[in-house]
Amino acid sequence: MADASNKAGASVYNDVKEYYGKTLKKTSDLKSNACVPSGKPVPAYVRKVIAEIHPDVIAKYYGCGLVVPECLEGCRVLDLGCGSGRDCYMLSQLVGEKGHVTGIDMTEDQLEVARKYIDYHMQKFGYKKPNVNFVQGYIEALAEAGLEEKSYDIIISNCVVNLSPDKASVLREAYRALKDGGELYFSDVYSDARISEDLKADKVLWGECLSGALWWEDLIRLAEEVGFCKPRLVTASIITVGNKELEKLLGDYKFVSATYRLFKLPKGSKKKSCLVMYNGEITGADESFEFDAQYNFKVDKEMEVDDDVASILSSSRFSEEFTFQLQVLKPSGSGGCWDKPKAVSVNPFELVQQLGSASVTPSTGGCCGDQQSCCK
Repeated sequence: MADASNKAGASVYNDVKEYYGKTLKKTSDLKSNACVPSGKPVPAYVRKVIAEIHPDVIAKYYGCGLVVPECLEGCRVLDLGCGSGRDCYMLSQLVGEKGHVTGIDMTEDQLEVARKYIDYHMQKFGYKKPNVNFVQGYIEALAEAGLEEKSYDIIISNCVVNLSPDKASVLREAYRALKDGGELYFSDVYSDARISEDLKADKVLWGECLSGALWWEDLIRLAEEVGFCKPRLVTASIITVGNKELEKLLGDYKFVSATYRLFKLPKGSKKKSCLVMYNGEITGADESFEFDAQYNFKVDKEMEVDDDVASILSSSRFSEEFTFQLQVLKPSGSGGCWDKPKAVSVNPFELVQQLGSASVTPSTGGCCGDQQSCCK
């Protein structure tokens, strides 16, 4: 696998296995606040499915956000760095018996916990046969773990990519494993600058998901180099380390927990900016669908979307959830009105400040002007 034979990379893998397999016995053993819950409220339907998961699985959970993408029924989902399987069992309920969830992790101690409770959860969910399985392997080498090309609708990851010594390979392999129109939906820790090599060598800082964090601008660059469309920032919250010794080592570096959506669009699927209308049929989004920090679609209300979002919605699993209407040419003061996206920063650190204020407003006015037939 890429970098697995490399001495530095192999050392990182061994250190992470030791940290998450032996050193940490439960969530409270963490030495910092990096692995914190999402600042976003947990929907009621998600709280309900989490409540069904065995306490032993919950106790070994070390995620930094909430990775529950919408529109999951019947989907094939892959969880990168699944650990004890909490997110896999949560998604197992949401994809239903006709869907399937695969978890991959390199740490056998974690997978032992995950596999131990397969039968328990299938009985709890009322399934006749398991719709979840767990594979030992590296997230930088999914093919070597037997995960086929273009075989997943959605890939998730929760506070794991930062632990990899080869982030580019993680993104490349995720892109390869996704079907056309598929999505990488993941939460992770990001820094406000590139982390120095001496801090990267600190085993505790790396294990605590801090010194392995990507500079957020490098994520944008790497994702687009691999072939994903421009990453969509969903939410972000500031991480306070909460450990004086580690804070001293880290100096002026700042960290944020952020959730992004990365889509693999089919070739030639580029669409033009247009108006769309959400139909209100996604589970847990009866009145509105919060796609990302910029777009919150209200049921039966027209909204203008840019070229990227028009392409994503029309080429992904969301295509049947929207009516694609008219292309917007120019605004005018006459006619009915449609919703406009919020003007928010692509910088997750700035987004946190915007979310904490009342200054996030539509980018322009939204009253109708000249239109023409559009987008799909």
